[in-house]
Amino acid sequence: MAPHFVTLFTRPDDAWHQIRSEEEHNSAHYLGHLFLLALIPAVSLFIGTTEVGWSLAENEQVTLDTRSALLLSITVYLTGLLGTLIMGGFIRWLSRTFDARPTFNQCIGFAAYTATPLFLSGLAALYPSRWLAVAVLGAACAYSTFLLFVGLPTFMRLRQEQAMVYSGSVWAIGVLVLVTLLVSAILHWQFYMQPTYKRTPSADQSYPTHEERPSVERQQEQRE
Repeated sequence: MAPHFVTLFTRPDDAWHQIRSEEEHNSAHYLGHLFLLALIPAVSLFIGTTEVGWSLAENEQVTLDTRSALLLSITVYLTGLLGTLIMGGFIRWLSRTFDARPTFNQCIGFAAYTATPLFLSGLAALYPSRWLAVAVLGAACAYSTFLLFVGLPTFMRLRQEQAMVYSGSVWAIGVLVLVTLLVSAILHWQFYMQPTYKRTPSADQSYPTHEERPSVERQQEQRE
């Protein structure tokens, strides 16, 4: 049988039925899925920021030192786990308004499987690029939304009318949690962990000796 992170893309309806059945027998079976998939953005980001780097200016490549990249990866990993836990709590809290009575573990499991596209989108971090990140994250958010609206009626065993309202509420809270956690994690890493950047100029900006490098004043005159 194919793993759930595959069937959620190929046969989402069948995948949600299988997940619900497994949840009834073992409500914590999602832990392996969550812990492993949360590693994808963390490991990819470590490789991308230390080996590939990104460019903020022409002819300059920026990377992170090992310590800074490791701290960033740990932050991303813990943020992913925390976000899933928070969303599980909100899903459990919202269920009181409807006929569903899932356990807290089941709600975390549902959040973990719904976030599968977001975790897989972390592969884009292997090649740090602003526009690539925006495109991939946007597509992942769109498919996670699809999984939410398709899977919640099946997983919670609700009528379609109730499920639409429930899904819309979860989606709104999910967007707020995602933005809040991402911004908080970035600010915490930037201002409290003191990352170290390494800038590498391209070959056409280097000079054989220090004496042959133009002075700052000379470079400014050349630009003018």
